[in-house]
Amino acid sequence: MKKAQIKKSVSALAMAAVIAVSLFGYGCGAKPASTSSDAGVSGDFTGTAKGFGGDVSVTLTLTDGAITGCTAEGKDETQGVGSEAIAKMPGEIAESGSIAVDGVSGATVTSTAIKEAAAAALTAAGLNPDDYKTAVEKTGSAEDSTVDADVVVVGAGGAGMTAAITAAAEGKSVVILESQSMVGGNSVRATGGMNAGKTVYQDENEFGESAGVEKTLKTAAEKYADNETITALAKTVSEQWAAYQANPTGYFDSVELMELDTMIGGKGINDPELVETLCANSADAIDWLDEHGITLHNVSSFGGASVKRIHRPVNAEGKTVSVGSYMIPLLQENCEKAGVKMMLDTTATEILTDANGAAVGVKATGASGETVTVNAKAVVLASGGFGANLDMVVKYKPELKGFMTTNAPGIQGQGIEMAQAIGAATVDMDQIQIHPTVEANTAALITEGLRGDGAVLINAEGKRFIDEVGTRDVVSAAEIAQTGSYSWLVVDQAMVDASSVIQGYIKKGYTVTGATYEELGEAMGVDAAAFAETMEKWNGYVEAKNDPDFGRTSFANPLNTAPYYAVKVTAGVHHTMGGLKINANTEVLNEKGEVIPGLFAAGEVTGGVHGANRLGGNAVADFTVFGRIAGAAASDYAA
Repeated sequence: MKKAQIKKSVSALAMAAVIAVSLFGYGCGAKPASTSSDAGVSGDFTGTAKGFGGDVSVTLTLTDGAITGCTAEGKDETQGVGSEAIAKMPGEIAESGSIAVDGVSGATVTSTAIKEAAAAALTAAGLNPDDYKTAVEKTGSAEDSTVDADVVVVGAGGAGMTAAITAAAEGKSVVILESQSMVGGNSVRATGGMNAGKTVYQDENEFGESAGVEKTLKTAAEKYADNETITALAKTVSEQWAAYQANPTGYFDSVELMELDTMIGGKGINDPELVETLCANSADAIDWLDEHGITLHNVSSFGGASVKRIHRPVNAEGKTVSVGSYMIPLLQENCEKAGVKMMLDTTATEILTDANGAAVGVKATGASGETVTVNAKAVVLASGGFGANLDMVVKYKPELKGFMTTNAPGIQGQGIEMAQAIGAATVDMDQIQIHPTVEANTAALITEGLRGDGAVLINAEGKRFIDEVGTRDVVSAAEIAQTGSYSWLVVDQAMVDASSVIQGYIKKGYTVTGATYEELGEAMGVDAAAFAETMEKWNGYVEAKNDPDFGRTSFANPLNTAPYYAVKVTAGVHHTMGGLKINANTEVLNEKGEVIPGLFAAGEVTGGVHGANRLGGNAVADFTVFGRIAGAAASDYAA
């Protein structure tokens, strides 16, 4: 039944609804009968609802009471997440005539806002929204299909798209399979930036991190004297540090210092070869991103790093923005330019092998249940870890039962299990990271960059309790030990003015505020006098560049510009350091340590790079560096 066939009379509308239900089930592109007031309503009507980042507005075009058009706007919704719902759902509403269309997985808040705004638009038209919530008819199952390619990539996150762009640049035909209805995976949720050792952009900063370098060298000597890799790296860094002090030119950092930080952060169980590969290729990866229109030049401090090393994007106003929502749309654009075939809503289920055990393709299930077979000369797994599969998390680390997760819905560990099914080895599967700053009510990730830029953590008693830029495992453990297992992340107006990220948190309603420390303390529900004393003491430490309480060495600026803001945070499952065992060429290894021909992996699906704890900023470095290597290696193998 077509929308144009809907009659204006109540009796005709009722009959049409009966026929629709009888013949097709609900949802055939027309709204059901309701009341005589529906008939003849035509024009454009707009409604608004609260989205993830701000207001979302929907404009419906009505023709004789039927939805015939739909547009949506939400400029503050997260790029690559909420923006995907805004791009996709209006067309489905217009096509179906129903506001009960499926939302976009991973963009639940924005999807709900679109439906609520559409309902408000119908109300503005004098109609009953409930009459337009008919179930949308699903299309029949698509036919099975077969696709041939040089390289098939499983997963359209940062690693997958980087690998695809790299292979396509070598002239290879590339297909990406993505289980979700949008690209990005966990990568689009990354908020901080990318670590890179010894770049020209670091040299634009004045060096003031001597205490950080000394602290790292002391830690290496006192805690890891029996670790040959860490001891050797510390010796090299000591020599580099002495040479720099004798002639302090530019900003001090080195590949070896980045390696040392990464090894110490990972408690020394990292694979040294993978760590060296990560760090040695990080600066070149920044340049590669530049060549693809992705600019990460703003350098700051981050947890676990001796010096300022994390490279971040800024907007036109010079304010820092979230790295994932900035990078992912640009990587997607580069995939499109390179001619990469992207198959969304297509879940890989099996790695195909030949008689010799070499990977020769992937079998997948499409959105309608159809089987999609991709025959390829090389397979790249970039499907992410398993942080959204809480049953799998608990299997490997039972003490995390009941924790919330920051992970995207598609991060289910399928890539690991598919590779295991053909004999792949895994490593460090019980090494699962919790992040200390997860918004306590929504599980939204609050960037570690705030602490790097000077924010402090305050407990229920109104006091600091840890070096805020320590490694995530240490900070998380300290936070869990506090009253209520939560804390407050405190910033001031100067930090807000410099960061669109913090401004976004305020718009989303994550913060409480106060014109004075005492007012903020009351809003937080802590002892106001104790909190004010804590902040005054902290500002003194910043001025003196010395924290006698917890040994913090990264200070930025005092938090003394009113008003003040705080976000209630707790710990949540964030990153799985364990995964498939690979070599430095991203080739997947079997239980005997042998290469599985034709199978490559990059990103969070792999293990060994981060050891027992990933440093903030190393995930983006991981997916960029190893994504490039995987794309090149798969291309060479396919040739």
